[in-house]
Amino acid sequence: MISALYLFVFGHSSVNAELKHPYLNVLPWQRLSLGNRTGILLDYFFRVFFPNTRWSLIGHANQQLTHVNPSLVSLKTKAPLLGLWGGCFVGIIAMVLLWVLILIVQNGTTA
Repeated sequence: MISALYLFVFGHSSVNAELKHPYLNVLPWQRLSLGNRTGILLDYFFRVFFPNTRWSLIGHANQQLTHVNPSLVSLKTKAPLLGLWGGCFVGIIAMVLLWVLILIVQNGTTA
């Protein structure tokens, strides 16, 4: 949550200035919907942390952001992106595991 608040309140201008998403040529950040803003941040995350993947959403992000060299992106930009999306993906995996464990325990006690 801290990374998300930082990115949406303070850090979006520096991140967008460094990574320059093509959608920002069409509309400025303030006029984009929340879904489009998070999509842009997800594209940045995929490009910075999975630069050689050409498959699915990650490949599309890499295709759109070919002008970004992931090895030259500053830590000030990488850290909030990793905090936001890394936390989301770890949370999704944790919830799936929790529900699987609940189903296993529930089925084990009724048998």
